[in-house]
Amino acid sequence: MTLTFGLTDELVNTQFAPVAALSAYYQADEVLKPLEMVTVAMKEIDYSPVNKLTQVFLSVLTGCEHVAMINTRLRPERLLAQVWRSQRFAHQATLSETMDGLSLTNLAQLDTAVNQIYRPCSRTHRHDWRGLLWLDYDLSGMPCGKGAEGGEKGYFSGKKHHRTPTGTGECHQLPRNPVVRPLCRKSIHHVLPGTSGAGR
Repeated sequence: MTLTFGLTDELVNTQFAPVAALSAYYQADEVLKPLEMVTVAMKEIDYSPVNKLTQVFLSVLTGCEHVAMINTRLRPERLLAQVWRSQRFAHQATLSETMDGLSLTNLAQLDTAVNQIYRPCSRTHRHDWRGLLWLDYDLSGMPCGKGAEGGEKGYFSGKKHHRTPTGTGECHQLPRNPVVRPLCRKSIHHVLPGTSGAGR
């Protein structure tokens, strides 16, 4: 399948051009083929069970937080549906009925299929575990000290970033997030009556 990206005379022909490109890749490399092992015992009218599972997956890629959002977010995407050789996407009730009809055996099959899909794409799965794996999950813009192991200067749009030295007992008034209050490195716990040396 060949996709062409360019300008259109229409206001918009799809909200999800990146998903269209991914769809072409998924089909060319048969990335979602393992879904065919999920054998749902359900009557097939307009869409096969595999097609419906694929549509649920696409609903996630297009930002649907709930199946009910499919009717307003994914279903109107006619051109995206044509990338999948379909006139239009299924109604949310149809997809919901399919998901409700999955048996425990189907869920086990789906789990196996998903593992087969993600493993070839997973950098973690292909990682050489004889070495270190760095996980950077701090998405805040808070400053870090020079002594922070592996700490590096990051980029946050519209914000200046400095490494701020954090000596013992210092209190820095440099919050990057107005919701987060700066905490002093001095003890924030109050001494309970009768536990200090003076009370003995």
